[in-house]
Amino acid sequence: MSTDAPPAPQKINLRRPDIMEAVQAQVLSHYRSELVERMRKNGNVISAAGVLTVKLAKEFGFCYGVERAIDLAYAAHKAFPERRIFLLGEIIHNPEVNDQIRRMGIVTIASRPSDDQIEEIKPEDIVIIPAFGTEVATRKKLEARGCTFVDTTCGDVMGVWKRVRQYSKESVTSIIHGKAWHEETLATSSQARANGSGHYLVVFNLAETDYVCDYILRGGDKQAFLERFQGAYSAGFDPDLHLKAVGVANQTTMLRGETEEVQRRLRAAMEKKHGKEALSHHFRFFDTICGATQDRQDALEKLLKTPLDLLIVIGGYNSSNTSHLAEMGESLLPTYFIKNAGKMASPALIQHWDQHRREEVSTENWLPSGEVTVGVTAGASCPNNLIEEVIERLFELKGVSLPQLGEV
Repeated sequence: MSTDAPPAPQKINLRRPDIMEAVQAQVLSHYRSELVERMRKNGNVISAAGVLTVKLAKEFGFCYGVERAIDLAYAAHKAFPERRIFLLGEIIHNPEVNDQIRRMGIVTIASRPSDDQIEEIKPEDIVIIPAFGTEVATRKKLEARGCTFVDTTCGDVMGVWKRVRQYSKESVTSIIHGKAWHEETLATSSQARANGSGHYLVVFNLAETDYVCDYILRGGDKQAFLERFQGAYSAGFDPDLHLKAVGVANQTTMLRGETEEVQRRLRAAMEKKHGKEALSHHFRFFDTICGATQDRQDALEKLLKTPLDLLIVIGGYNSSNTSHLAEMGESLLPTYFIKNAGKMASPALIQHWDQHRREEVSTENWLPSGEVTVGVTAGASCPNNLIEEVIERLFELKGVSLPQLGEV
């Protein structure tokens, strides 16, 4: 046996009191907002009478999984000041947070690193796995390098992985409701192939779900099916073979109602195809929506039932859970998805993300004159300091000083 084999990846405990006390102070200094904390105690409302009222959703911003990922990244920097630290892609989907991580000296490499990048990793290096997780193949390559992992993968994501691996063991194809290009879905789909024999298919929306259901019931042009879902299924996937038994899973940040509808439609198709008595042999479903994602969606739903003139959604443009918050608002009132306060140039101009065109666009005369009520929410990867800056900017654009909460 060769003596040149790298050592096995080390397991480390970064949640020691001596490390975390310093980390918590640093994280608070970067991301805390006194204004947001005061608003929480004041019914999540702040107002300048007759000019502007800002209503903040009851649940918004950092979730536990995001806080944990950031804490562990900071802890790695604290615990290993003399060692190189690499991060696979982005720690979370927020540009300001990722910029801060880079300023600390943590080096970002691709979420799917090339072989050349992996060759650069030495056994003494630290590699941070982001909150979305990483693909099985990437992890195995890094394990072979013998480096130390700081794994910040969200527990809710790992819960989905467990379910998908179980489907694979039972020869059940995972139908994953998600975005095939998203890091989390890439990591989840790789779990279906972890033992080499499982299969998966990613469906993005209800139209794609209906296409799959129709194929289950009536068959069709296999080549057309594979072309439609190119890049969204496992190697060797055959819809004529691998849609006979399916189990639904999801990217944890999708809209719960849509995921539930995906599973309802697939269940109905399987029941129609195979009969109610045989359904358990052909269909599986487990609720794997992230609790924090759902809490933020529920809170926004309640906020949208109150009188609002417009909605501001704050977060990274590549943040899935944030994009779904924006979708909820768009169907009801003018909604502007921005990554920071700087996008609100003036009452006459705002730059915001258009999810349908997948580009930043400009809207003129977005902030009405006279008395205005603005709803504000933020995705699970958005820090409170950015929310504060947006609220401050709204009052500035209306030409009034930010009021003391005691005046509300």
